[in-house]
Amino acid sequence: MKQPFTFADFSPLDIAGLLYFVAAWAGYGIAVARMRGRRTSLSQIMNRQREEWSRQLIVRDNRVVDTTINASLQNGTAFFASTSLIALGGVLTLSRSGDDVLTLFGALPFGAIATRVTWEVKVAGLAVVFVYAFFKFAWAYRLFNYGAILIGAVPPKGAGAAQRDMDRAARRAAAMNIAAGTHFAKGQRAFLFALAYLGWFVNAWFLILATTGVICVMWRRQFTSDIRAILLNEDDEATLQDTES
Repeated sequence: MKQPFTFADFSPLDIAGLLYFVAAWAGYGIAVARMRGRRTSLSQIMNRQREEWSRQLIVRDNRVVDTTINASLQNGTAFFASTSLIALGGVLTLSRSGDDVLTLFGALPFGAIATRVTWEVKVAGLAVVFVYAFFKFAWAYRLFNYGAILIGAVPPKGAGAAQRDMDRAARRAAAMNIAAGTHFAKGQRAFLFALAYLGWFVNAWFLILATTGVICVMWRRQFTSDIRAILLNEDDEATLQDTES
């Protein structure tokens, strides 16, 4: 008879590592949000570019370029949604190969001794991460679809619509695109944390180190990367911070 799971199956270090992983994931999102008004993130810069896109949308008679851009964003989102399902299928397959994998990890000099119960719990946790990623990508895909509709709803220049109505429609399209991009970014973030989570299959120290590494990489990309420097100069940052405050 299979024994039920209890927290006693995990060492205190395992529990501490898992709590650190969850806190780092949640804390990263909170920290990035609180940086608004103090230091402009790469995501904020791109959101401003989305708003600029919507303003250019008003003055274009031909919307082919706009629908093409939106379609490319949708296709990228669909790719990641499909990838998350493939990864989830791989995780489910992994759960059925526990005995062989336990033997493999047990032979590693730095691998933690795991039981069948702890292995299945760890695999279930990884599955939850990919399920979360899929929902984020699927919702982002839907929002990009809504965005395409809103692009089509923007009155063309010279159609007799009031400027106020055109501006409102453009802002609505930009807001939908920003919302879609936000959910897409959260799905990608889940993928990166899934890589960190793999460290737990070795031992808790690897989980902690991998999680810290992922946080450092994401923080650098948002606030100190070369890409951010390309898109932003000091005058732009001051303007963005004044707008956010």
